[in-house]
Amino acid sequence: MDIDVPIRELGAVDMAPLRDAILAQEEAAWHEDEFRQQTYDVHLQTQSIVLIFTDGSNWPDPDIRKEPGWDRLADVAMPIMDEIIAKHYPAGGTIIRAMAAKLLPGGKITPHQDSHASFHCGHRIHIPIQTNPRARFMIDGRPYAFEVGQAYEINNQLQHSVMNKGSEDRIHFIFDYVPPGPLAVQTA
Repeated sequence: MDIDVPIRELGAVDMAPLRDAILAQEEAAWHEDEFRQQTYDVHLQTQSIVLIFTDGSNWPDPDIRKEPGWDRLADVAMPIMDEIIAKHYPAGGTIIRAMAAKLLPGGKITPHQDSHASFHCGHRIHIPIQTNPRARFMIDGRPYAFEVGQAYEINNQLQHSVMNKGSEDRIHFIFDYVPPGPLAVQTA
């Protein structure tokens, strides 16, 4: 969503239970759903544990699915997502995507803009789980260093990219929230 600024700081979140649950996942969990990596070239060097996902087909009435990560992470992820939504966004919307996303050392997500209609009306929230001083998120040509324990909304309508020049994984929990309204997800 175009939020008129590159990034919006949403403040501190108690993400310790979510962090612990994500870091405790077995390596196989990061490879159980590779749709994003196989479909979107920009995510080729990432790994993910997906909780909720839509590819956006049939918009604005998309198929939103609970994926394999839901059973393992929803109990610690939902309270954080609910808290952020309650503090910053109108109630009654829909979470259309939620996942832990990993960028390995030396990995990059090439510059891109999120173009599907769902990204024009959905808020993209990032919660850093693990990072390092050499991981950089570029938005509109400027570097941003995200801090663990904080939440951020990014303007995904601006060109953005990520590089991890550090020696440890960069992991973010990411979710997309579409508030109620004329462009909101249609529910039966």
